[in-house]
Amino acid sequence: MTTPTPTFTTPAPSAPTLTAAPELSCYTTNLVSYLRPWIPDVDVRLAHAVRLSVRTDAPGGELAFSHHGRIDRTPDGQQLGYRGSGNWAYAKAALDRELALNGRVLACGNTRYLSWSPAFGLVDVPHWVLLERAAGGRWRLTDHFSALLPQGEQRPFAGTLDDDELRAALTPVGRQVPEYALRDTFALGEAVPVSSPMEYRWLVREPVTAAHPRRGTWVSEPLAVLSFLGERLSQDADALARNADDVWAAARHHQHRLAVLAEAGLLSPSIAAEAAASWGELPRSLRFAVVSGQRGRPRPGLVAKAFDDVLDTMSRLVTEPRAVTDSRAATESRAVTEERSR
Repeated sequence: MTTPTPTFTTPAPSAPTLTAAPELSCYTTNLVSYLRPWIPDVDVRLAHAVRLSVRTDAPGGELAFSHHGRIDRTPDGQQLGYRGSGNWAYAKAALDRELALNGRVLACGNTRYLSWSPAFGLVDVPHWVLLERAAGGRWRLTDHFSALLPQGEQRPFAGTLDDDELRAALTPVGRQVPEYALRDTFALGEAVPVSSPMEYRWLVREPVTAAHPRRGTWVSEPLAVLSFLGERLSQDADALARNADDVWAAARHHQHRLAVLAEAGLLSPSIAAEAAASWGELPRSLRFAVVSGQRGRPRPGLVAKAFDDVLDTMSRLVTEPRAVTDSRAATESRAVTEERSR
């Protein structure tokens, strides 16, 4: 059976209409928007939760990235968890139940079937979208994600869909490359069970459970993780190509953190601006190096220098006396977890 291509009856509004969410990764941009009714200052919570950790011994030799502590645990003792089904009728009924309970639901779309995505018609990549109910039994889909990607520019989108169009937008991505699977696993900040990519997938609010001990060997200290990545990615062209997008996501998260801390007076504006600029240049350098490597001209020196520049500015950030290095969100999440486990 041919999967129908969604045709949205409501045109995408101009980008300024959907700029409430900070510019983050495709996961966290819509996660922040989803959580706002329960956590009004979720942007600030995320900023305090941002930290980069990398697992160095993931199965298959891949690198696993964790970009922030969990921010989805709410004061009423709820957190997010994946659900999935290969049966569309069951999946649609489950989405309806979640909307009835919470008014909104995060669902896992597929970029190949999202007409506003620069990857439309090209590649199957998981992409979170926000669903709500629209008039006449239709679905309202909102995607706050905005970015200039290697395939082109993606702008925020909002539109309404009927059941068939929603089914197409949420088409299972099928078998994933390992880095996509790892991004799904750590999209909430720590490893969580993920439904099969062969199924329609969505997230639900469920009671908080105790966090599982982190498996494997991780590098988490800010300067150590940058040093590790600079050495690994400058020497391993395959790892660079696979993980350049993970570094791009880390850069966006850290730029958000720097902006929020500086605005709150917790960080010198000049130091924050300098660090943000070096983070912004890092993924640009890495993408250039990836393309150059594909043409037979690897650029290990460029990769190493880009990480060294971030290391230099971040080393000054670490010594900034006003900077907040402990995650308020992580502290609140631990408190909620402990309370629920008593």
